[in-house]
Amino acid sequence: MADFWSLWIILLTIVSFLLIIWILFANRTRDQGTTEETTGHNYDGIEEYDNPLPAWWFYMFVITIVWGVGYLIAYPGMGNFPGLLGWTQIGQYEERVAAADAEFGAMRRSYLTQSVEEIADDPAVRKMGMRMFGNNCAQCHGADAKGSFGFPNLTDDDWIYGGDAASIKATLVNGRRAAMPAWLAVLGEDGIAATTEYVLSLNGDAVDADLAGEGKQSFTTYCAACHGADGKGNQALGAPNLTNGIWLYGGTREQIAHTLRAGRNGQMPAFSETLSEDKIHILSAYVYGLNK
Repeated sequence: MADFWSLWIILLTIVSFLLIIWILFANRTRDQGTTEETTGHNYDGIEEYDNPLPAWWFYMFVITIVWGVGYLIAYPGMGNFPGLLGWTQIGQYEERVAAADAEFGAMRRSYLTQSVEEIADDPAVRKMGMRMFGNNCAQCHGADAKGSFGFPNLTDDDWIYGGDAASIKATLVNGRRAAMPAWLAVLGEDGIAATTEYVLSLNGDAVDADLAGEGKQSFTTYCAACHGADGKGNQALGAPNLTNGIWLYGGTREQIAHTLRAGRNGQMPAFSETLSEDKIHILSAYVYGLNK
């Protein structure tokens, strides 16, 4: 935090405390006796007497103020001042993670002696994997793992990089970075329209045969290197199958044309940077078991 904003927060906090103290004690100096005078407020015939706070209530306010001052001395809350106890959210998180690893780490690591395929049906592994998936993967692939626009469905048999245990684990460990180039500068709008028509024909859609014939030439020249001459993709390159009606970015004529025109870029993060080996092993088994 910049020094200016740190000082600004400290100043506002101190001023707020002083104003609260002043209001509290200014009202305390009044006569402690009762009075028949009212504040003038009337709610459905109920009037409020203009009497000072009861002593017990006043002292409770004093206690909360003292507690608040003590809290801001012990814990962070005054700008960049870290507090005398040195507490941080990150420190507490790491402390709890270490405690959890000490309690459950040995049990998780015991699964490393078995293959992903062997533990995929283990109820305990499924339960742990589901929680890990919810914490790390559901934001993109959905809680049901069925994906959404631009994020693959992990419950079917269509895999961009392969659905065997080794490929799934490699994806989690290393991440994936996909890049579909933009072809507008090469094909022009007419070429985009023709190639779109040919791609639609690969799925058995009704198309303009002449236009699709022109598009086949463009596809063979520019697209077959990744997607294959038959359009069935290449998992080694992460090139999707274009013949099975499963689309990552939509399969309408307009959506396919936009993909060709502007390209697509997708990135799957590498979880080796955030998850331990045993957790990745268990998560791999969970994902592997989603479409069994």
